[in-house]
Amino acid sequence: MTAGPPDPRLILPTDILRPTWGARLRRYFLTGLVIAAPLAITASVTWWFINFIDGLVKPLIPNSYLPDSYLPYPVPGFGLVIAFVGLTLLGFLTANLVGRSLLNAGEAILGRMPVVRSLYKGVKQVFETIFSQSGTSFRKVGMVQFPQPGMWSIVFIAQEAAPEIAGRLPDGGEQVGVFMPCTPNPTTGFFFYLPRREIVELSISVEDGAKLIMSAGLIQPGEQGKPKLEAKPAAKAGADQAETT
Repeated sequence: MTAGPPDPRLILPTDILRPTWGARLRRYFLTGLVIAAPLAITASVTWWFINFIDGLVKPLIPNSYLPDSYLPYPVPGFGLVIAFVGLTLLGFLTANLVGRSLLNAGEAILGRMPVVRSLYKGVKQVFETIFSQSGTSFRKVGMVQFPQPGMWSIVFIAQEAAPEIAGRLPDGGEQVGVFMPCTPNPTTGFFFYLPRREIVELSISVEDGAKLIMSAGLIQPGEQGKPKLEAKPAAKAGADQAETT
């Protein structure tokens, strides 16, 4: 006489809810990966940036002023510190009348060079727009219907179209420039103009919008971006095992 399955009433709750060693190892591994991967990537990018700035700045400094000449090991970040101090000092000097006069004289010389003039003015305008505190470009997030009606894509709202551009567009309403980044690389995308009434503005920050795009919708606005690596609830785990028996 073969014994039948055990009576479910005789199975203790701890026997049902106790996770297996494989499930524990998987949970521990994923938890460690979530903690270590962002730290490793951040450290690698930071280290690359420090070495990149050091490689640009250190060759411009005489060896007698470099701490590497007096120490048996190189000092990382020295070029970054020099670059920060130099840029701050440059901004301080150009804030007064003498500095502005020298800057205007230098720009006047560059303005007489055919190729360098266009390149310098274009790059300067881009940097002034990005780092301007009073500007409104890329400080709002919205949605537009793309690539077809009924499908919505995240965009960064730029400034209104210039009169010479808006005057040539068929729609007589207010035209706004938007930048639609690609996933997962938000530095590439499409820039186009469309009427303001076709833009749905969102009350989220540009940072949250960038996280939403880079994560392909996995990190929603307001979340911390930490996936929950928890086991099933006790009641659900017991119910799933009871169904298999």
